[in-house]
Amino acid sequence: MGFFDFMTEDIAIDLGTANTLIIHNDKVVIDCPSIVARDRITGKIIAVGKEANMMQGKTHENIKTIRPLKDGVIADFDASEKMLQMLIKSIPALKKKLFTPALRLVICIPSGITEVEMRAVKESAERVNGKEVYLIHEPMAAAIGIGIDIMQPKGNMIVDIGGGTTEIAVIALAGIVCDKSVKIAGDVFTNDIIYYMRTQHNLFVGETTAEKIKIQIGAAIEDLESPPEDMSVQGRDLLTGKPKQVDVSYREIAKALDKSIQRIEDAIMETLSQTPPELAADIYNTGIYLAGGGSMLRGLDRRISLKTDLPVYIAEDPLRAVVRGTGMTLKNLAKYKNILIK
Repeated sequence: MGFFDFMTEDIAIDLGTANTLIIHNDKVVIDCPSIVARDRITGKIIAVGKEANMMQGKTHENIKTIRPLKDGVIADFDASEKMLQMLIKSIPALKKKLFTPALRLVICIPSGITEVEMRAVKESAERVNGKEVYLIHEPMAAAIGIGIDIMQPKGNMIVDIGGGTTEIAVIALAGIVCDKSVKIAGDVFTNDIIYYMRTQHNLFVGETTAEKIKIQIGAAIEDLESPPEDMSVQGRDLLTGKPKQVDVSYREIAKALDKSIQRIEDAIMETLSQTPPELAADIYNTGIYLAGGGSMLRGLDRRISLKTDLPVYIAEDPLRAVVRGTGMTLKNLAKYKNILIK
């Protein structure tokens, strides 16, 4: 067994709709968009991650960019497997090895995932030479990554706003007491922006541009304390067909995202209303923790706080909270054995 241990590499993976992160030897070694580019004629994957992302919306008919994960689950089985394979192979420390070592993997999954989808993730991992594969629920990983002691008999509420899903969970005694997974997250925000630009400005913008708008001037409320500058957006005029540019303010984006954010608020309220009273008392004291890329939307913490009358905290480095937590469980497998799904 000792020799086998010596041959095994530990890897923690946060397989996300928008980004995939991998931790190896306590360091985030891969952090790239979950996207692959495939050559239609040969069927070969020609690029993955950042390279493939740069091609998005700019391909000709022989190249297709695919996002293998949709709503936090595997939509394109073959592409996701190839993506995992290529990403694991590109880990600097494993590149030097002559042959792929056996892997001990902990992979993070959304809490609303079905048995079938769970099996798809496991099978993908096993095909990439995963000898031991464990799965962990996303809100759980986020809680550990934020630094919450999940073993305590104390209630904590996590809202993890990712690319495909928003996971809301109340955690106590190393278990999820009540949770809700809604398919409104970063991707929906991006689409809201595309729709808004089209209807309000007659401007047709692509996903990459909409994503940029969201990051640069995205907001959840219309009165920010330190507002970002207006942004010049280029796209195609829907009436004339010519390329054109318009200036957009953060207030407009707040309007565009309003309905989707409302639905996230409703889901939070619903989860709170299902929380047992003793845990509700704890949450009144500890507040709500936000993680995931969506939590970086300006003013979102304030908006949720006004809605729930609770203090709201954003995790430090919210994009990496989940993968950090996944990595921590891998380091202390014995301690966290009971929360992992084998």
